[in-house]
Amino acid sequence: MSETRHLRWRAGQSAADDRVIPEETAIAFTYNGSTHAVMMASPADLEDLAVGFSLGEAIIDEAGQIEAIDAVAVPDGIDLRIWLSAERAAGLIERRRHVAGPTGCGLCGIDSLAAAMRPPPAVGPGIVLTPGQVAEALDSLPPAQHWGRISRAMHAAAFWHPARGLVLLREDVGRHNALDKLAGGLARAGINAADGVLVITSRVSIEMVQKAARIGVSVMIAVSAPTALAVRMAEAAGLTLIAIARADGFEIFTRPDRVPAAEQGMAG
Repeated sequence: MSETRHLRWRAGQSAADDRVIPEETAIAFTYNGSTHAVMMASPADLEDLAVGFSLGEAIIDEAGQIEAIDAVAVPDGIDLRIWLSAERAAGLIERRRHVAGPTGCGLCGIDSLAAAMRPPPAVGPGIVLTPGQVAEALDSLPPAQHWGRISRAMHAAAFWHPARGLVLLREDVGRHNALDKLAGGLARAGINAADGVLVITSRVSIEMVQKAARIGVSVMIAVSAPTALAVRMAEAAGLTLIAIARADGFEIFTRPDRVPAAEQGMAG
């Protein structure tokens, strides 16, 4: 985070003011000495980002296949040097490519339409929630969004458990990055994502659904609306997609059976 002096105009009057704003840094993902992707991200929780991105891109199947992570400051940003096991490094050689993506690029490393549209693995049976628990999961985010609350410029992705409440939250200027950081944090902590709910502060695109399904959660709650393609992908993965979640309620787009009270109301 940085603090900047700026001119504030409110209620017809101007005044000098200070504001905390987020940093945005070029992050290079380098695997065993070769660059795989470059994207813009917030320079925090970088080990989580390295693991989550690697899982999301199917470069690894589990966190233990990464032997070491070094975040090295370079003149133009940060070189995130990731060292894979020999087996995973050999597999990456066949698909290595150099990709530059915009902030929070969700499809970095994808080089074909088929790869971009490939359905993620189907989620498991999952959990059952009450409408009150959906509201509780959503309400747990604002108090935990430290940097988002200060800067008004950060997305958040969080993991909420019915018995434990908010377990883990990650923030980033990019919504995809926030979700990758959360995925990495869960994997590194050995937390079973199938036992809880994913809550995000952004709209729901196809990439967000794909990442959610790869994490293994069965329920995804978002404050904004989904795209039509995201809904179709969630349906294909068996994911319960709850969106446009507000203090006064929410909308269920797929698999409403995991919130049976709401489903019964719809049937009535």
